[in-house]
Parts: sequence; structure tokens; C-alpha cells
Amino acid sequence: MKQLQSLLHDFFKKADLFLLAMCCLCAVFGLFIIASATASYGSGTFVAVQLFAFFIGFALYIVFTVIDLDIIADKWPLLAAFEFLFLALLIPFGVSGDTGNSGWLRFFGIGIQPSEVVKVVFIILMAKHMTYLKEYKDINSVLSMAQLVIHFGVTFVWLMITSDDLGSAVVFAAIFVVMMVAAGIKGYWFAIGIAAVALLTPFLWNNFLDEYQRLRILAPYDHGVDPDGWGIRWQATQSTNAMKGGRFWGMGYRKGTQTQSEFLTGKHTDFIFASAGEELGMLACLLILFLLSVIIFRCMTVGLHSNNTLSFLVCTGVAASFFFQMLVNTGMCMDITPVIGITLPFFSYGGSSLMSSFAAAGLVSGVKFRPTPGRFQRAVY
Repeated sequence: MKQLQSLLHDFFKKADLFLLAMCCLCAVFGLFIIASATASYGSGTFVAVQLFAFFIGFALYIVFTVIDLDIIADKWPLLAAFEFLFLALLIPFGVSGDTGNSGWLRFFGIGIQPSEVVKVVFIILMAKHMTYLKEYKDINSVLSMAQLVIHFGVTFVWLMITSDDLGSAVVFAAIFVVMMVAAGIKGYWFAIGIAAVALLTPFLWNNFLDEYQRLRILAPYDHGVDPDGWGIRWQATQSTNAMKGGRFWGMGYRKGTQTQSEFLTGKHTDFIFASAGEELGMLACLLILFLLSVIIFRCMTVGLHSNNTLSFLVCTGVAASFFFQMLVNTGMCMDITPVIGITLPFFSYGGSSLMSSFAAAGLVSGVKFRPTPGRFQRAVY
């Protein structure tokens, strides 16, 4: 008991309470929007589930703050095994629900999205791998690059095989690229990578993507795809209509035409940003973007003031995840990026997403929790 009290005392003394407050503020704001968006379904269950996930997420933030990141990363063989096996469960037990892929596990009425959990593990594993290559090898050597590409490629392919979840796979790719930049990979490797992707794209496009996936990617940029908006463009069309109707101040809480009907699908999950825009207006959308931007900036600030490469890369990976999800999710709602099923961190309904977001932020808090050399101390830190 005394040890627990000591840990809690240290947590409130040395943890990143500002980051925690911002995460909680976003989650509470999200609950507020979810309650309205699900009013026609009977919002009590949705709010209760999200609230339960919020409390679990809060606890995970504390746990990942007080556990030393180096200790977690040193268990990389166990983390790698967990990553592989947890995704493997999707092969016999994966269900789709209304997601369009088999990326969910459901037991006793409880849904878990393994890709959200594995994303946190992936950031730690990749940071550990890059740190080792950077500090003990030449990270820009051919052998090092081959290792990193194989590491990412195996994870990406396994995720697609087990879940067929293109949205999550794209997030993993964005995290990998940003962490490569942060690790100091030379520009010529990125040039080679871009050339390789350009050469492989036609083959992958024709052989690995389903027709509906290709159409979803093309839809925002080719209005010849479903010009009437009744098919593949339905969600994007209704989302933009909702946001246009909200204007600056919104139609009013629980008064949105699209949000309070069945026209806007995914209004409490992938399209929660559109629900906020319709009922609370552009002002709420700008506030959401501001709050998430503060969280992202805070993650990068902690990383830049950290005392080792591993901590910096983990913070960068977390910031990249939040940034890319925010960019694509809000872009989906405004019909400027493909609809590929990416949640808005801390806001979208979904226990897996909310808990993994808090856990990832807890890793960042854990970096601040550890002792830092005096030359890095700043008032903002």
C-alpha cells in the first residue's frame, strides 16, 4: 500500500499533468458529442461504454507513465510475439460488424480492435529497433535499411492479411515514415523509397486492393466515381452536407438534421467531426483541431526535451499517429481524403481507440516522468 501511495505521489508530482488534462478535455468533449449523435439510438449505452473506456484509459495513462519505457522496450521479443499473436486471433475470430473489414474481436458483447492496441506496441518496437541501429550500427547502411523495411513490411502485410484494414495499415505506414525522418535517415533513402512505391503501385493497385477500396481512394478526386452520391460517395456527401448546414455556430445541440437522422452513417465514430460541425458549427471544429494540435505539440515538446533516442522516437511516433489520424479523419468528413475508416483520437466512439490513445499519451508522460539532464530543462517542460 505504501509503495502504491508513493507511486501515486510521484505521478502527481512528475507526470505530464498538462498532457493528461488535454487528453481528458478531448475525451469529455467527445462524450458530449457522442451523447448527441447517438440520441436517436438511445445514447445511454454508448455514453456508458465510452465513459468506462475513459476510466480505463485514465488508468492506463498512469500505468504507462510510471513504468520505465526502457524496461518495456527491453521486453521487445515478448512485445513482438504479442503483436503477431494478437493480430492472428483475427483469422479465426475476426468479425466485421459495420466496418467493412474483419478487424474486430467480439467476446461476450465486448468489441476489441487489435490494430489499435498493436499500434502502441508497433511504436515501441520500431523505436527500439531504430535506437539500436542508430547507437550501435550505421542506421543508414544498406543492412540497417533492409532490417527496418522488413520490420515494417512484415507488420503491414500481417495486418492486412489478418484484418484487411487498409485505414489502420496506412496509419502504421505514416508512423513509420515520420519515425524514419526523426531517426536521421538520409534523404536518398526516401528518394529510393518513393521510386520503389511508384513502381509497385500499379501492381499493388490491381492485385491487392478490392474494387470498393480502389473506388474509395479515387472518390474524393474523381467525381465521376458515383456522381449522384448514392453509392461509394454516400458517407462523404452526407458528411459535407452536415458541415455546410452547421455554418459557423451550428444548428444547436441535438438539433442537427443529418446527425439526428440515419443519413449520416458513422456519425459517432468515423464521422464524429461532421456531427460536431453540424450541431456546434465551425467554431467547435476549430476547437477540436486546436485541442488535438496542442496534444501533438506537447508530445513533440516532451520528445525534444528527452534524454535519449528511444524516448524521442516514441514521442515522435505517438505524435505522428495522432496527427495523421486527425488529418485523414477530418479530411474524410470534408471529402478531401478517402473514406478509409480512421477514428478521430479521443473523440470518436470506441473503447479500443480511446484506451490506446490514453496509453500512447501515457508513454509520452513517462518520458517526462523519468529524470532529465539539467541542460534540457525549460519552463514549458
